[in-house]
Amino acid sequence: MRQFDTVNVLDMIGAIGETKLKQRLSDFSCPINPEIEQFVINNAIDFAKRKLSVTYFVVNEFGKIAAVFTLAHKAVEIENASLSNSKRKKISRYAVLDSEAGNYTVSAFLIAQFGKNYAVDEGKGISGSELMDLTFEILEKVQHDIGGGIVFLECEDKEKLLDFYQNEKNGFMPFNERYSVNENTKYIQLFNFF
Repeated sequence: MRQFDTVNVLDMIGAIGETKLKQRLSDFSCPINPEIEQFVINNAIDFAKRKLSVTYFVVNEFGKIAAVFTLAHKAVEIENASLSNSKRKKISRYAVLDSEAGNYTVSAFLIAQFGKNYAVDEGKGISGSELMDLTFEILEKVQHDIGGGIVFLECEDKEKLLDFYQNEKNGFMPFNERYSVNENTKYIQLFNFF
């Protein structure tokens, strides 16, 4: 089994310095999602320093950044009508229902970026499932320290992505969608309990 270490961007800056980290990030490649690639190269360090989000680097046994995920905290609304009775009961532990609007407002953890580095040689990379497991390891530590219990993300309206996030192991459930006019892209918002 391959070994991976998960390193917070701020800890990486402390260990090797911002200049060297920027050099390492310049090799990050995610051709299937250029938005992730651009974020890692151009924004991950700045967003962490400004406390907007924190990116975690998944480093393989060869010291290469095999993948990244970025976490933030954000308020989100989840429509009451879209939930089963059991999910309403569960979400009410973390959220407030606006009975007039018919929405729960919840402070949730956001998986803002989630992707592999395709510049890492075949066989030295990481699977999506392994990356999700590492993401939830960090989320569970944060949950232990500050509480909470809901995580959400957005993904493009693509069958393969939706299948991955909604599969039995990952268990994310759609709750809303948005359309980006600038990107001409439809995004599906999904949430999960943990």
